[in-house]
Amino acid sequence: MAVAFLLYVFAEIAAIWAVGSAVGVLGTLGLLLAGAFIGSWLARREGAKAMRAFMETARAGRPAEKELTDGMLVGLGGVLILVPGFVSDVLGLLLMLPPSRAVVRRLWLKRMEKRAVRFANQRRGPVMVVDSEVVPPSSEEPQPRRDQPTVIEGRVIEG
Repeated sequence: MAVAFLLYVFAEIAAIWAVGSAVGVLGTLGLLLAGAFIGSWLARREGAKAMRAFMETARAGRPAEKELTDGMLVGLGGVLILVPGFVSDVLGLLLMLPPSRAVVRRLWLKRMEKRAVRFANQRRGPVMVVDSEVVPPSSEEPQPRRDQPTVIEGRVIEG
């Protein structure tokens, strides 16, 4: 983790140095301030969209994992944009834009699903998730027998 942070700091310094060499000190400060203002506006706009989507999904009674994750990623993108530096601005902008945010969301949810299964396996032993449905009695049988149990067909997804 410390190595990643050091690489990030070096990348930020190199980016600021390169931009400063190209446009000068005042131009670099102007670009950093413009990035912060535009980023905060974009974060407000995308955050409001994520909140509206969450509210609609909650009202409909559907699971809101996509909307919650979008809100989290928009918040993280806003923080990254407000941190001074060009590398963090680019990363924050990528989290603000819906197409790239969808890619990050899929990766994040897949990672969290694996971690949740691993955590549950450590705490309670192996966990099995089953995707199933109740099958109604076939129409070929004239009268379903009362002693016959309900049939559930399914397949194991995680084990």
